[in-house]
Amino acid sequence: MDAIREKLAQSEERYDALQAELARPDAVEDREEYVRRSKELARLGEIVALYRRLKALDDDLAKLEDDRRSLDDEELLRFVKEETERVTGERDRLVEEIKLKLIPPDPMDGSDIILEIRAGAGGDEAALFAAELMRMYKRFAELKRWRFEVLHLHELGLGGLKEAVVSIRGRDVYSHLKYESGVHRVQRVPVTESGGRIHTSTVTVAVLPEAEDVDVEINEKDLRVDTFRASGAGGQHVNKTSSAIRITHIPSGTVVSCQDERSQLQNKEKAMRILRAHLREIEREKQFHEIDDRRRLQVGSAERSEKIRTYNFPQDRITDHRLKENVHNLPAFMDGEMGELIEMLRAEEAASYFN
Repeated sequence: MDAIREKLAQSEERYDALQAELARPDAVEDREEYVRRSKELARLGEIVALYRRLKALDDDLAKLEDDRRSLDDEELLRFVKEETERVTGERDRLVEEIKLKLIPPDPMDGSDIILEIRAGAGGDEAALFAAELMRMYKRFAELKRWRFEVLHLHELGLGGLKEAVVSIRGRDVYSHLKYESGVHRVQRVPVTESGGRIHTSTVTVAVLPEAEDVDVEINEKDLRVDTFRASGAGGQHVNKTSSAIRITHIPSGTVVSCQDERSQLQNKEKAMRILRAHLREIEREKQFHEIDDRRRLQVGSAERSEKIRTYNFPQDRITDHRLKENVHNLPAFMDGEMGELIEMLRAEEAASYFN
């Protein structure tokens, strides 16, 4: 708690200094800096308001403790005890809220994302689960009123997916879904299993903050663009012309493709969006240790080789391996009701930050 109070005091001091700076007549001369500081002031204002509420609750608890020591009347003492419990509960909830607010904001938290889902080990069952994960994220996006757009889809038989690349746009998308990067494991009896045996399969998920043109500079000379004929499950919607696009970024070796649109231009535009997201992520990983080594120990580190979650259908259980608790009601979770688990991950991130 001492570390939290120290950070709160620093935030209040910085908030007061920013208020004084922005009140100066020459503060608006550098418009870009003025906007940046205004945003920082707004963020700190929320923290300071919570801090002042915490200090008021601490004062209330101190007065209640004085009353407890000085009163002899049993009825009044019972009231003081009940009030102490109520204020303590409110204070504990406030502290948890403050922890989340004190975590330095990830500059990407407000970004839209490119979400990539790929079937891993497990054959047809992995492909089927990949399709179910894509539907889960689509339903979550609908619940959050985000825009969900398919950029690339490689379908297999039985309704499975070898890979899918989608764009999700809306308010604070990355801040909610950044915890999804990693290996997702499913344990259940596949529909193709006649003996009733439980199989284990995996799907990989990558969450990339979507880059704008100004974020990533791409030299056309560094690109190799190939065209090919699109293919689809069962031969459906297959183009007879070479409208599918494959782009190779030669310096990094990154390869992306898109075939879902009927024109080369549309497919190229989507492929470039995916490429920019990948290149931005490569740059972020290069700066990872230099900028924020602490995040490597925290939830949401985006280590894609890491197994992050197991979906156990026979036991109706979701185990997120970064948490100490399990979540149940797997059907609702697969229908997009992921909010409870995401809040648990945010709380775990806050706890890791203050350890």
